[in-house]
Amino acid sequence: MLAGLSVAGGAFASHALKDRLSDRFLEIFETGTKYQMYHALALILVALLLNSQENTPITMVGAGYAFIIGILIFSGSLYALSLTGIKWLGAIAPIGGAALIIGWLSLAIAAWGIK
Repeated sequence: MLAGLSVAGGAFASHALKDRLSDRFLEIFETGTKYQMYHALALILVALLLNSQENTPITMVGAGYAFIIGILIFSGSLYALSLTGIKWLGAIAPIGGAALIIGWLSLAIAAWGIK
């Protein structure tokens, strides 16, 4: 679902928003869609790994939640910033970025323990 929404968001930006947003805000919106897609794919990887394991590593579950939270906060704040022009919304993006990093670290820790 998140991957499909990323595609829809990218199409929306390139068609409906290209004449309404400045180049800078369009670039910000597109960054949100890219990171959403990357991490939607990471969530698919997490799901595949979870389904292949008898015992669910808590770090794997944590990675999935961190990716979801990161997408919502990082991409969501970039979408809101680009659509509203409210600059302080850009200060929220690093919180989402930290969640995405935590997701990758958790995934790496979980993968290290897979036998």
